[in-house]
Amino acid sequence: MIKKITSYFVIPMVICIGIVLGLNPEQAVDMTNYSTKGLTLNYTVSKDVAMLDNSKEEPLQEYVHTNFIPVLGKAYLGFKEAVAFKESRGNYRAVNDFGYLGKYQFGVETLKTLGIHNPDYFLNTPELQEKAFLANAERNKWILRKDISRFVGKTINGVQITESGILAAAHLAGAGSVKKFLRSYGSERFSDAFGSSITYYMKKFSGYDTSYISANKNAKVRA
Repeated sequence: MIKKITSYFVIPMVICIGIVLGLNPEQAVDMTNYSTKGLTLNYTVSKDVAMLDNSKEEPLQEYVHTNFIPVLGKAYLGFKEAVAFKESRGNYRAVNDFGYLGKYQFGVETLKTLGIHNPDYFLNTPELQEKAFLANAERNKWILRKDISRFVGKTINGVQITESGILAAAHLAGAGSVKKFLRSYGSERFSDAFGSSITYYMKKFSGYDTSYISANKNAKVRA
């Protein structure tokens, strides 16, 4: 009878001791043969964030992971990438239903003005697209230089006017349409085929520092 009672207590006690020893964090675990080969792994970090170069001036911690888009700040880089995301979600190969091309959705006639006469080459050359965006912004800034000086800081249609908002709206509608909008204090309106308006662009892209963009009447792209 005593042996039976002892067995009821000893066996569970041995099991408990084994569990405790197994949970000991200081006990070494042999990882020699551990491998993830053949396993389907599910990562929670996006490719956009994972591909950021942590060796650059800004540490990885400076970036905020929101919808897989790194925070680019409010300077020229942030401005152009924000416009690009609105236009094509940053797709260099994008062509919309109306024939607008690339990351920034340029029309063929605008490209000709900038000195680009081969749309296919333009569509397949990201570097050329980046140059075109800057040249177009420089040209628009020269055309609208007086309006920028006159209207920045004022409020039209409930939106505070900023230089970056003006340049973004000019990218959408052309400098002439933006000039009419400003000088009519918002009564001359414009919307593209998708319903995007000058007022919307003025508001969405306000507050960026676009001082990097120089006003240049003869801005062209050199391939």
